[in-house]
Amino acid sequence: MEHIMSAFSKPKAFKPTALVGAVAVAMGFSSSVFAETTATEQKIAVSPLETIVVTATRSEEKIENVPALISVIDKKTIEQNPAVNLSDLIQRDPSVFVKQSGGLGQITEISIRGTRPNHTLVLKDGARLNSQNHISALYPSFIDTTDIGQIEILKGPASVQYGTDAIGGVIQMKTATPVKNGGFITGIYGENNTYKAIAGADLVQDNFYAQIRGQRLESDGTRILDNQSKDQKASYDQKGYSAKVGYDNKKDFKADLAISQNEGLSQYYNYMTDKNDAERIFENRLINSNIQYGITEDLTLSARYSNFIDKQQVKDNNPNHFDTENNEGDLNLKWNVNTENSLLIGATYLESDFKSNDIKNKKQSIDSVGYYVQHQYQTEKLNTQLGVRTEDNEMFGTHTVGQGAVRYQLLPDTSIYANIGTAFKAPSLTELYYFTEGTYGNTYGNPDLKPEESISYEIGLNQNIGQHLTAFLSAYQTEVKNLISYKYGSPNSTYINIDKAEIKGGELGFKWEKDDLFLTTEYAYADSVNKKTDLKIAYRPKQTLTFTTGLENATYGISASLIARSDIYADGANKVKAPGYATVDLNMYWNINPNVKVFSNIINMGDVNYRTADNFGNGWYVDGGREASVGITFKY
Repeated sequence: MEHIMSAFSKPKAFKPTALVGAVAVAMGFSSSVFAETTATEQKIAVSPLETIVVTATRSEEKIENVPALISVIDKKTIEQNPAVNLSDLIQRDPSVFVKQSGGLGQITEISIRGTRPNHTLVLKDGARLNSQNHISALYPSFIDTTDIGQIEILKGPASVQYGTDAIGGVIQMKTATPVKNGGFITGIYGENNTYKAIAGADLVQDNFYAQIRGQRLESDGTRILDNQSKDQKASYDQKGYSAKVGYDNKKDFKADLAISQNEGLSQYYNYMTDKNDAERIFENRLINSNIQYGITEDLTLSARYSNFIDKQQVKDNNPNHFDTENNEGDLNLKWNVNTENSLLIGATYLESDFKSNDIKNKKQSIDSVGYYVQHQYQTEKLNTQLGVRTEDNEMFGTHTVGQGAVRYQLLPDTSIYANIGTAFKAPSLTELYYFTEGTYGNTYGNPDLKPEESISYEIGLNQNIGQHLTAFLSAYQTEVKNLISYKYGSPNSTYINIDKAEIKGGELGFKWEKDDLFLTTEYAYADSVNKKTDLKIAYRPKQTLTFTTGLENATYGISASLIARSDIYADGANKVKAPGYATVDLNMYWNINPNVKVFSNIINMGDVNYRTADNFGNGWYVDGGREASVGITFKY
């Protein structure tokens, strides 16, 4: 079941013959053990309203109490298809649009609720992954999800909690914490000679735990442009590992240290040779440490330090490297004043560096310090959140943002919420200092750029309809001043601030569950307009519909998902359109016994090669089409 709840060189060891033999051995395990495990899994099934989230308030909170719209992708959904990446998972939420320059392994950009790609902040266990490189700030297709246990999508501004970049929303990946000893190995084979192998082990002893994961993916890939033949493919190779160790005494102290590293090579389109022979070698690594100490029963001190590097070396007609690094520290104190009131006070330090031949002086850096305070009031009927943050940026001075939100339980089955918040986005070092001379013109950064500033309003409703059906409805408006845009010119192009952008939208969703059957559907509307020209902002679908249905239990399951999007403008002048599209995915699994699971996925069953971005007249970027795969997991 797709649990998206909105307040709701090829691996030589991977051989099919070896997998078949292992299945035969594993099926010999006792069926009585399987019956016991199945019963346990059924007992611990969690209701959507019992889902715990942390992104909206920086502390654990039931999703039903959050005075904003937040979606959760759970571990079961993430594990349905271990071959997909972060981009594939999050675009099942209709408020998220992923602009993709080709199929598997090609660069992607995330937009939430019609905002710019770098208005979305991406976190992993609280650590910032956004970089100072390029307009998208992050390529989620290069982020591995092997160690992820939950993904939270917070819609709306969150600069009070996290500072710059969170105008459109926040995507936070929460790593899984081991609860028992065990291990597993997974093998997957898919179309286009796609192979993936994953292995992992968990260890729990008293209050200590450790987890390790390793993965390897290789694929011949698919074509990138619609005017290429289907055998003109772009290959993709990725490998990496993650490890996490921690201590939790379940009372007043817990700490963990985690590292994850991924590296690989992605071929992409070279406009000088008109072939997919350019190469991007990438590496990203996150080191993240967290400590939480209960000074008293009502006073908790939390500290985090993270280091994230993102390196890319491109080999095409203009070889270059793009090396970025974030060093971030956060310290906060939470005080439970009484049973209804709590206060969170904290400070964050962020140092960002960027090295490239395409920026002035080859290296630039920027530092920022933020101070925040947040008050929460919670009763059975009323939940409020009020916060303010002052950010001192060494280049752009001081910015103060605020947020106020309330959720009220109007009736036993009805709750309403409203929130208002301001946010900001400091220009990236690319936008400030980019410098390149090309055959078709020069591009320069603009050191006079101003930070983007926004204000957002939202109202919403959550409703239980009978015993098995829930629904939600939201409406919002976001205004962004000093919106940064790319201005084409001859002979020079650059980045500029435009006056204002306005986004009006809403979301509607229904979720039905009864026994093993389920059905979920959501609709999102977002109208993004450049108020200076009254033209639609490019690459923002106005309407998106998702639909998922199926039958699932602890033994077997089958489900189908639909994603349908309206057409989009592919240029700021609103003269070029990419047509809308609809795709259908299919997932099946069978837990043969507690030690063996077999599964199959068909992404884009109709093999729809929909257009995702224009390539300046050389053709349209298209997705990878159908991707069918089969896999097996052995665990103990």
